[in-house]
Amino acid sequence: MKNLVTCFVCICSFLLGEMTPFEKGIKSYNARAENARGLKAQAGPINHAIKEFIKVQNNPEEKLESGIYLLRCYYYKGKFVAESDEQKKAVFNEGKALGERLIESYPESAPARYWYLVNLGSWAEVYGILSAAKEGVADLMRDHSNKIIQLDPEYSNGGGYFMLGAVHFKSPYIPFILSWPRNDKAIEYLTKAYESGRATPSQTVYLARAAYKDGQKDKAKNLLIALLDQPFSENEPVEDYEQHHEAKTLLEDWK
Repeated sequence: MKNLVTCFVCICSFLLGEMTPFEKGIKSYNARAENARGLKAQAGPINHAIKEFIKVQNNPEEKLESGIYLLRCYYYKGKFVAESDEQKKAVFNEGKALGERLIESYPESAPARYWYLVNLGSWAEVYGILSAAKEGVADLMRDHSNKIIQLDPEYSNGGGYFMLGAVHFKSPYIPFILSWPRNDKAIEYLTKAYESGRATPSQTVYLARAAYKDGQKDKAKNLLIALLDQPFSENEPVEDYEQHHEAKTLLEDWK
């Protein structure tokens, strides 16, 4: 009798077009910017997306894709929803741990590695330089970036090149400990990312910062001015707002 009831419910759900947890997660993720103000997004949509994606993590057919969405959710929540550093740390710890598990299970997935690095980089920012050094974050980001380039150089508009350029730019040069970061390499890889597909706002801001550091001040300013002439995208308005805000701040500082 129980099996008949379950079967009946499944048939009704199919006929009524009821969404699966994975589909509900995508819907909530796509609504993550609803009622956002500036850099602050509402918690409801992204928390609901996380809840739905977690439901299907035990389904082998949806584990990878739902896991990648979860990584994207954790990044968004930590960056634009979390109020305190402690909240940010908790969220990025989740993203960091999930990314490590996904890479272990799906080593050939460029998206899993990319969104792991997005969370890892954010984890390093909130925990600070000393914690990042102890974890070997710079080396991890370099190695995984190279693997992304090997697997799919065009993923996320040259995301592997972007990550590699970003880690060269942000990592401190420490003789005998961390001697490989170079700003000329940052410019090289960030330029490859910028030219790989649709130049994203974050790619533009990083390339401008690296160019300015190299003394290419006019080029850096022109990149940011051109960025500010572009409207926010429909899919990532909060993320774009962050980069536009950064561009305005840099141009003001560079006067």
